[in-house]
Amino acid sequence: MKFGVVVFPGSNCDEDMVYALRDIMRQQVVKLWHKNTSLEGCDMVILPGGFSYGDYLRSGAIARFSPIMTEVVNHAQKGGYVLGICNGFQILAETGLVPGALIRNINLQFICDNQYIKPANNTLINRTMQKDTAYKIPIAHGDGRYYIDSEGLKKITDNEQIIFKYCDENGDITYNSNPNGSLLHIAGVCNTGRNVFGMMPHPERAIDPDLGNTDGRLIFESIIEQVLVSE
Repeated sequence: MKFGVVVFPGSNCDEDMVYALRDIMRQQVVKLWHKNTSLEGCDMVILPGGFSYGDYLRSGAIARFSPIMTEVVNHAQKGGYVLGICNGFQILAETGLVPGALIRNINLQFICDNQYIKPANNTLINRTMQKDTAYKIPIAHGDGRYYIDSEGLKKITDNEQIIFKYCDENGDITYNSNPNGSLLHIAGVCNTGRNVFGMMPHPERAIDPDLGNTDGRLIFESIIEQVLVSE
């Protein structure tokens, strides 16, 4: 499987993602500069975390106009896989590839911490994860509060597009387990075609055994195993 990691000015999690995919998961991976007009035959495109274009205007608002995003949109519309993490999720939302928006954290502060999440609905990226199990995946964002209007919320709920929710270490969804005030504790969603995925937590930061946490590895295993089966 070939992964492409898009690099925007201000990206700072691209090397973490390349390391996770290449050195830990042993996958083929290339870096795609934001001015590129080719995805180089990648099966899955990943928009990593960081501060694309310095988060001017709002997070992801400028990155959506990068030349590479025309190719990413075309790839997604043809059924190709796309995963946006943190700032990548914000870019996907700005582009309209996933529903909703990521707005300022409810406490108006940047949050960098270990956070528990659990799968909400079965998708490509969480098939190997147990639905009622809490997984520890780091977060680092200032604009991570998921918001969507009531009509949109009903739609993504009915269509089972919510893929992760914030929870506590026991898997319980409580007021204190929602770090940023997201609606329904939403930590990740997918599109209606179930081939584009956005999530705020960073699985690439929970994959190396030397860091004492490999919960994020399950997300990459879910992707690789399912795509290989479909081939």
